[in-house]
Formats: sequence, C-alpha cells, structure tokens
Amino acid sequence: MQDSGSRAGKADARSVRRWRRRLADEREEAEVYRELAARRSGEEREILLGLAEAEARHAAHWEALLGDEVGPVRRGQFRMRLLVFLARRFGSVFVLALAQRAESRSPYGSDRDAPPAMAADERIHEEVVRALAARGRARVSGTFRAAVFGANDGLVSNLALVLGVIGGNVPTSTVLLTGLAGLLAGALSMGAGEYISVRSQRELLAAAAPNPEARAVVPYLDVDANELALVYRARGMSAEEAQRRADALLRNPKPAVPSTDTPADDHEIVGTGTKAAISSFVFFASGALVPVLPFAFGLSGGLAVLVAAVLVGLALMLTGATVGVLSGAAPLPRALRQLAIGAGAAAVTYVLGLIFGATVG
Repeated sequence: MQDSGSRAGKADARSVRRWRRRLADEREEAEVYRELAARRSGEEREILLGLAEAEARHAAHWEALLGDEVGPVRRGQFRMRLLVFLARRFGSVFVLALAQRAESRSPYGSDRDAPPAMAADERIHEEVVRALAARGRARVSGTFRAAVFGANDGLVSNLALVLGVIGGNVPTSTVLLTGLAGLLAGALSMGAGEYISVRSQRELLAAAAPNPEARAVVPYLDVDANELALVYRARGMSAEEAQRRADALLRNPKPAVPSTDTPADDHEIVGTGTKAAISSFVFFASGALVPVLPFAFGLSGGLAVLVAAVLVGLALMLTGATVGVLSGAAPLPRALRQLAIGAGAAAVTYVLGLIFGATVG
C-alpha cells in the first residue's frame, strides 16, 4: 500500500489543486459549525460541535491524500468564507439555512477521490442541519411571517394604489396624500388583523390542550373499568396504542395526562399577538413607504413612477430572496416570483386607473 506522500507525488497538478480546495472548504465548514456552537448551549451546541468534528475528519482525509503537498493554509470558496463571517457575527437561523444548502451541494458524490462514506456523511449532515434550522424557523416563524407578509403587502398594495391614482390623472400632491393615507390605513389594518389572528390561534391551541387537572384523578380510576384509553383514541391513537398508553399510565400515574407526541412549542411557533402586530405594522409601513418616496422628494410624472417601480421591484426581490434563504431554497427563483406577482398586481391596478380615469374624464 502506498503512503499519502507517494500518492500526492504521483498525482497530477490538477488533482493536487482539487484536493487543496476540498481541504480548505472542509476547514471553513468546520469553522462555521464551531462559530455557531459558540453562540448556543445545551444539545444544539453538542450537535454543532459534532458536525465540526465530522468536517475535521473529512479535512484529515484530504490532508492524508496531499501528504507533503498540503502546502500553506488556504481559504475556502467565497460562499464558505461568507458563511464563516455570518456565523461569527450573527449565528442566526439564516446561517443554518445557508449551511443546509451548502451541505446539499456537496461534490463528493462525483469525486473519485472521496470515499462513499464521505458522500454519505454529507447527506446525513444536510439532514442534521435541516433539523436544526427547523428549530430556528419555528422560533422565529410567527414574527417572521408577519414581517414578510407585512412588507410584501405594503410594497404591492401601496404601489398599486399609487399607480391606480396616477392612472386617474390626479395632481402629484393628491398622489402623495393618497399614498400616505394608504400607508397608515394599511399598517393599522395589518397590525390589528395580525394581532387578532395570532390571539385566536393561541386561544384555539389552549382550548385543544389537555387539562392539567385531569392528572389528579388518575390514581382514583377503576383499573378494570375506565375510559382513559378513549382519551388517547380521541387524540388520534390506534386502539391498541391507546390501551397500551393508558395501562402504562395507570401503573405509574405520575406523568401528565393525556397527550399525544405532538410538539410542546406550538405557542412558540405561532408567536405572540403583540409581537406579530408590531412586526406587521412596522414592516407594512416600511414597505408602503417605498413607492411614496419619489413623490415625497418632489418627483412627478413618468420619472416618479419609474423610480417607484424600480425601488419596489428591488424590495420585492429582497423579501423573496430572504424567504428563499430561510426556507433553504435557491433565493433567485423566489425573488423573481415575488417580483412577478407584485408587478402583475400593480400593472392591473394601473390599467384600471387608466380606464376609470378616462371614463370620469
């Protein structure tokens, strides 16, 4: 069996460069997970450190292949360096979502010098990061949903409103006043609606949750004749599983009764009404302000419309890309989809404004 030094000596220059790139990327990836772990505690920290150790193991494979040709420490690809930077500064769920995409793009499946175990490792790493990202998404989903929907609604609805008024051939001052009125009315409506929606969701969850006082009566149930199994069946278990759980609880009535194995953080996923309302109000107002800015700075006519459309288009693409990143998907298609939907809504409203403006005239 040849040693790693002799293998590297016989490898062509292209292979050596490729091995060095792989080594640099693995080192960067390990650093990403170490930086993320430094900002967490408990189980998540242990999981991230385990991923860092696995990436270090992969780096050792490329070091062994290179042998004496390992050379000085090199930086990885730009996207990996960016991930390290973001993990060091923020450590947010967005970094985990980007790391999930990085794991899904592993080249080891087609790399003849990467053993099958390494390619399999990367697939497992993707699932681990996906699960960690899902935890983070659950923690921010309520507020983030309100923020994204609020910003998107503000951008599209107020641009459509402004364009509709412009289509009716009204003065610039009227366009500005209409846009500001739409901003305030829409933000208040969105905030109030989001508060009511989230509060209603939390109340429904509370109504569906098991009554904690029920556990107090378990020790007094007739072991031979009781309806405890029916509780579990009513919550979706099969008859056999429900009976098994009921029998186990009667033998040891200390655990809380009766729940299925559903997540305990549904309220956290939904968020709070106040936070969702504030988030929705602020982001709707921020989005609705964008199409009004050109008119507020004194522009008018076709130039103001062009500037407003460009600003809104860029903002729509930003919100779409942000959703794409958070969901672990490619950001560009989501950005273009958001742009197309917003542009379509605005164009329809503008055409209607032209039609009604001509009719009134």
